[in-house]
Amino acid sequence: MSHGSNFWVIGGEFGSMNFHKLVEGSAQVQGPFKTRKQAEEAWKTVSEENRHRAGVRFSIVEEPSRQVA
Repeated sequence: MSHGSNFWVIGGEFGSMNFHKLVEGSAQVQGPFKTRKQAEEAWKTVSEENRHRAGVRFSIVEEPSRQVA
């Protein structure tokens, strides 16, 4: 039996414009979302709320589905 993938919105404020390291305490995780569309809606909302902050970035990631015996 397999379960579907989960989607997450992750991100926060980065210390520089190369987006390699988050500013401590700024990490945000939203989810899990059962569909990519739900995750995209959450991403749009959080991105719009932070669009005036150039060092803030969010991404959608997919957690692989798991096989359950």
